[in-house]
Amino acid sequence: MSITIGDIAITTVVESSGLAGLPHEVFPDATPEMVEPLRHWAEPHALDPATGQMLMPVQAYLVRTKHQNILLDTCVGNHKNHPNELSYHQHTDYTLLEDLTKAGVAPQEIDIVMCSHLHVDHAGWNTRLLDGRWVPSFPNARYIFSRKEVAFAEAEGAKGDSIYRESVQPVLEAGLAEIVEADFALDDGCWFEPTHGHTPGHVAIHLASRGQRAVMSGDLIHSPLQLPHPEWSPIYDSDPLEGARTRRRFLESMAETDILMMTQHFPAPSVGHIFSRGSGFGMRYLGCDMVHG
Repeated sequence: MSITIGDIAITTVVESSGLAGLPHEVFPDATPEMVEPLRHWAEPHALDPATGQMLMPVQAYLVRTKHQNILLDTCVGNHKNHPNELSYHQHTDYTLLEDLTKAGVAPQEIDIVMCSHLHVDHAGWNTRLLDGRWVPSFPNARYIFSRKEVAFAEAEGAKGDSIYRESVQPVLEAGLAEIVEADFALDDGCWFEPTHGHTPGHVAIHLASRGQRAVMSGDLIHSPLQLPHPEWSPIYDSDPLEGARTRRRFLESMAETDILMMTQHFPAPSVGHIFSRGSGFGMRYLGCDMVHG
């Protein structure tokens, strides 16, 4: 999907899409009884009617301004070692780099890489395997990382997680990383918003041009099922209570505005406008008549 925000062109680049587990397996508070009233709008796009599992893509956003090519998040990547997450382990079939080229921007033409956070499915293509070594996939880019997030990834790496070793440290060693605070602004058209909870340094990424705005929410929210229940935090959150507070505050700031929310794991087209509904929220997807929430 391609959209424009003023003078900014945004293209979604989907790496994969598939089943992502039963709701209560990911959101402990989402009991089958709580999910049942949501099925009439969640199926078949957000919930698979046959299995009851959630449907989630993994994707990146290619952002083209007048002067720069920016990549927001970098998906899973190939050859990455995630033995505890077999759906992400040792892939060789992902084609993000080729798909970016098909979209009109080759990897060497990316000027900025911004990661909402440094989890397996958001930072993997930061690097690629070349002659047995991890090297930056975007050799001419500045990789902009939240300081808290890098520290968290390094600490997780000391416990055995591979993301820091394979997808972050090689970028640091190549001198391509810019470590910033969570309220960093690239310019008046692109800036971070601290949205901690999923990870200690998680950020949403805002875009603005000619009075129009969009924000990429990262893993602040994973599924449309959380719209009516922003208190549902996933098992992946480092601080579930903070994540729930952040999610509600963020959705409240988006509701009944013209700001476009660009999600990472909502079903295609993944982009839409937030509205209030009862004690929760809903989303009207851009370019179609689909409404969730």
